[in-house]
Amino acid sequence: MSIEPLGQDARTVESAIRARRSIRGLDGPPLATEEVEALVALALTAPAPHHTRPWRFVEIGPERREPLADAMGAAWQHDLEGDGRPSKTVQRALAQSRARITGAPTLLLGCLVADGLNRYTDERRWRAEWGLAQHSFGAALQNLLLAASARGLGAYWISAPLYAPDRVRAALDLDGEWEPQAFVALGRPRDGYRPFDRPSPDLSTQFTRR
Repeated sequence: MSIEPLGQDARTVESAIRARRSIRGLDGPPLATEEVEALVALALTAPAPHHTRPWRFVEIGPERREPLADAMGAAWQHDLEGDGRPSKTVQRALAQSRARITGAPTLLLGCLVADGLNRYTDERRWRAEWGLAQHSFGAALQNLLLAASARGLGAYWISAPLYAPDRVRAALDLDGEWEPQAFVALGRPRDGYRPFDRPSPDLSTQFTRR
């Protein structure tokens, strides 16, 4: 069977996917309101289970960052010390986390809600149903990151909210039904910053047929 050559639209999409990188070297100023709203609007076009829209996004202003970092840092310190990590390692990790939260030119939080999901009484099916929502959040997140990259912005995601959801909700006065999933840090790529090399995909170990 012959394969049709890729059209321009397909090549553009493939180029955008390959070009996207996690850019942790970010400079200001913060994104304009219109820029943030455009990115979130594109995130909200992702596929989701049962024709739902289970995502909620929050732009976190500077005045909320320090209390948020304090609350999350306390939870993480408790976990790390419980794991027996050396004090210097703990303090270094906490400082890096705080810098990412307080230093991002623009910081978004993505959350999930259970609106529209099928409610099952057994944990097996409910866990699977919630997994559908998490799949959809990943798709929304990728939409946002690809759109930011295509606009020449720097962006990367931070999974820390998953480990301290109650602290995040309390620090930001969020509804108890909102389940924090990830931060997205956004800004302009810093001059001279180089992201980590991305390894080439290895289909021999990561893909198979049956």
